[in-house]
This record gives sequence, C-alpha cells and structure tokens, in this order.
Amino acid sequence: MQSSKEKLSNMASAAKQHVDIYKAKIDEKAEKATARTGEEKVIAHERAKAKEAKAKMELHEAKARHAAEKQTGKQSHLLGRQPVAAPPLVGAHQQGLNQPAAYPSYPQGGNYPINKHI
Repeated sequence: MQSSKEKLSNMASAAKQHVDIYKAKIDEKAEKATARTGEEKVIAHERAKAKEAKAKMELHEAKARHAAEKQTGKQSHLLGRQPVAAPPLVGAHQQGLNQPAAYPSYPQGGNYPINKHI
C-alpha cells in the first residue's frame, strides 16, 4: 500500500507530466503555424511526440524514485533497534558471563498493558 507522501509525490509528478504534454502540444501548434512545407509540419509533430514520450518517461522515473524513497525510509529507522522482548545489552550479559542481564525484559512488573477493546 502506498504511503501518503508517496501518493502525493506521484500526483505532483503526474500533474507535471500533464503540463509538459500540454506545452508540447502548444509548441507543436505554433511550429505548424509557422511551417512553410509539409515536411516542417511532420517534423513539428515528431518533436511533440518526442516531448510527450520524455514527459511520460520522467513520470515513471519519478514514481520509481518515490517508491525507492519509501523503502529506504522504512528501513533506516529500524537499523538501530532491538526486538522488544530481547534483553538489553548491558550488565553481566554483555561482559561475557553466562548470567541473564540485570534488567528485566518487557513487560516490566509482570503486568501486560490493558486493552480496552477486549
């Protein structure tokens, strides 16, 4: 599922693509109006098609970049964490003794958090 940031970025990229396509069409019309031969009109049309293809390519590149940013964003905040039930790496356990750590694991005090929706 898409994150809201990725979705908004994709929407902005799609809007930019539409603007680029409209610019290409306007440029094509202007070039066709000033063209003197049929070949110049064909060249103007081919340029417009190339600009539209470039706009579509940039949209797909932007979407891939947004998805990659989402993946790196998910992974970067998990790098320094330990699982919740794992004992912390301090005390006797870290010093190489075969004794458990001096600090209890979750839940502290032996009581589980209350879930009001049960």
